[in-house]
Amino acid sequence: MIRILLTDDHAILRDGIRALLAREPDMEVVGEATNGQAMLELLAYTPTDVVLMDVNMPVLDGFAAMPALREQFPQVRVLALSMLDHENYVHRMMEAGALGYVLKNADINEITYAIRTVAAGREFLCTEIGLNLLRRVVQRPAETTLGTLPVSKRPDTAVELSGRELEVLRLIAEGFTNQEIADQLFTSKRTIETHRQNIIEKTQAKNTAALIRYAMTQGLIE
Repeated sequence: MIRILLTDDHAILRDGIRALLAREPDMEVVGEATNGQAMLELLAYTPTDVVLMDVNMPVLDGFAAMPALREQFPQVRVLALSMLDHENYVHRMMEAGALGYVLKNADINEITYAIRTVAAGREFLCTEIGLNLLRRVVQRPAETTLGTLPVSKRPDTAVELSGRELEVLRLIAEGFTNQEIADQLFTSKRTIETHRQNIIEKTQAKNTAALIRYAMTQGLIE
């Protein structure tokens, strides 16, 4: 039996995952935590095989929690479950000691497979992230060629944005605030702030005006 500790600050997500994992005969959710600090406290008296952990959390996030987790509970395997799909986040979590990384939009079959893989001591990277990394590797020769051109002659090239990031970008360009975007997309303001930060990092835009310019040059808005 794989004993799993869910760590995520969204109760509705924890409830959903718990209900789905309850159908798996070889898995048991032994506890829930709302942040990294609560997770560490719970691990002290809760035998656990795999921590299914969000990256972006209040109090103590996934990045900050990893060193203490690895030091205090080296036998516990960590599978990051996050909306953050940029390779920098993936690299940081894996470097910190997580054995796997899966996106929250993955289906339950991929999540359960990831849990079993990590529980067995093997690394796992979800399909969407793996394909995105492969695309970047394939595109790298072209990017290297562009790097030899003067900046003024470089064409505007599209970066890899997820479907939800494109939605957020369009609404930012239309002048909506983070809270207004959250209301329209039926999510939290903090989730929108995370998407916005991801967009800024990917497009390397310095401000909202630069984001709008990017959206226009890529034909996302008129």
